[in-house]
Amino acid sequence: MQCGLLGEKLGHSYSPQIHAELADYEYRLYEKNREEVEAFVLQGDWHGMNVTIPYKKTVVPFCDELSETAETIGSVNTLLRREDGTIYGDNTDAFGFETLLRSTYPTDLSGKKALVLGTGGASVTVCAVLRKHGAEVIAVSRSGENNYGNLSRHADAALLVNTTPLGMYPNNGTKAVDLTAFPALEAVLDVVYNPARTALLLQAEELGIPCAGGLIMLVAQAKRSAEIFLGRELPDSELARITGLLSRSMQNIILIGMPGSGKSRIAGMIARKLGCPCLEADDELEKTAGKSIPEIFAEEGEPGFRVRETEVLAELGKRSGIVLSTGGGCVTRPENYPLLHQNGIIFRLDRDPDHLAREGRPLSRNADLHQMFTIRDPLYDRFADYTIDNNGEPEETVHTILEVLKCNF
Repeated sequence: MQCGLLGEKLGHSYSPQIHAELADYEYRLYEKNREEVEAFVLQGDWHGMNVTIPYKKTVVPFCDELSETAETIGSVNTLLRREDGTIYGDNTDAFGFETLLRSTYPTDLSGKKALVLGTGGASVTVCAVLRKHGAEVIAVSRSGENNYGNLSRHADAALLVNTTPLGMYPNNGTKAVDLTAFPALEAVLDVVYNPARTALLLQAEELGIPCAGGLIMLVAQAKRSAEIFLGRELPDSELARITGLLSRSMQNIILIGMPGSGKSRIAGMIARKLGCPCLEADDELEKTAGKSIPEIFAEEGEPGFRVRETEVLAELGKRSGIVLSTGGGCVTRPENYPLLHQNGIIFRLDRDPDHLAREGRPLSRNADLHQMFTIRDPLYDRFADYTIDNNGEPEETVHTILEVLKCNF
């Protein structure tokens, strides 16, 4: 059975990985320009096909039959070539968003106001699902009746969904709205799944609003597509299993803590155990600066070093699936937290100040480490998702961190 994904520019797609977990059919990526789409869909050698932007509406006329959902929404993301040669079109994105919605916001939406940022294809699907649940849906565009300049009249919104690419890799850190303008929000959803926590979701977390990104939506739509390709249902447990598998592979493991607390050693041990890249923030900083850290301190002082450090963390934080050992003072700049947290679980390594290594550390060599610890202790706590005691054997620390990671997925 030949299946795949049709699009214009596919880049790195998680679809082959997801479908490989769902079934044993071959799943390829098909990059086609607009002039090639019709011939490929009508004459290509395929059994099941997913369709992504910009062709979800393009393929509709090539379908002999549409599902009720695809007909209502007016776009298709799943094609099936039947045994008689006819083509059936469905829209499993609706099922994907329904799954995301119910996993985060199980409350009845009847009569509640839902703001949907964006008016593109994803927005049309999201709006259709929300209206089916009885919500009062407000689609927000740059220049329409409801635009980013007049959203104060919708401060009573209970749900906000981002369907725009704002905040998506590699343009991390941007968002369309400030959530403090919507004090009645009960949930925030973002269909973007890379990074795991967009700037919008990071603010929702900070405000204590239930929120979720689009990874479960991606997996759910793929599961429903696979069921259409195979002609049979797949266990619901596959949704949680594959979402967890992807989360683990995409999540960064971030180590913070006092200089000399053992971050580099523990990071290397974890990386070897998991078979993933291990990076040192200080090493990356020296590469980009073209000089050593002691030289940077001598020439630019600590303020100059901290600016450089934030620039490096901004790039490292966009990565996925790495173990990152940070510099001991990264917590002194609050702006570093979202850079690390957007794709990472942050572990603080806690070690008695009397046992901290000093060699090769510009701020530690002549510093009062007890005083430094007193100042930084609350800052580490503010950044950390988990605090791990690292006064014992390194193997024990690694084991504890790996056990925490198991419980997170």
